[in-house]
Amino acid sequence: MTLQEPDNPRLLLVDDDETFCKVLQGALEKRSFEVLVANNVENGIKLAEQFEPEYAVIDLRIGHQSGLELVKKLMSLDDNTRIVMLTGFASIATAVEAIKLGAIHYLTKPANADEIVAALNKNEGDASVSINENPLSVKRLEWEHLQKVLMQHDGNISAAARALNMHRRTLQRKLDKRPVRD
Repeated sequence: MTLQEPDNPRLLLVDDDETFCKVLQGALEKRSFEVLVANNVENGIKLAEQFEPEYAVIDLRIGHQSGLELVKKLMSLDDNTRIVMLTGFASIATAVEAIKLGAIHYLTKPANADEIVAALNKNEGDASVSINENPLSVKRLEWEHLQKVLMQHDGNISAAARALNMHRRTLQRKLDKRPVRD
């Protein structure tokens, strides 16, 4: 017996928020996707290896793990996978890294299913995006700097704290806060 190819494209959804996954899964299935759901990086990798999805929506922060690792793994399995990074903790550093690792788009939560599908199907950048005339606030600059240093140390909070000459718990508290909106 051979496996038949699904009529609907496969989409891997990885987020540690189970309620969010159920809601988004239903919305994406209504838009003709076959949705595979994982709530941690390990299960996301297993599903990707087993089912080879054409699309993926990956949360940046999955429990205490980084979704960036999953983006890297998905691209090593199939560099044609169209990946959207989704996050409630957006930063310039993580957006740049997600794109460098192979994600085609980076969306901040809350994002609805239509925005996600549009991002999955977007093939080029948008030169008409408006440029913010106001500089970032000091708090936002600090948060962006902490994210950059954390990325430079491969997500290792202890190493980043040493580089910043800061106590690890202080850095962890600052990173757990949502970024300041400008």
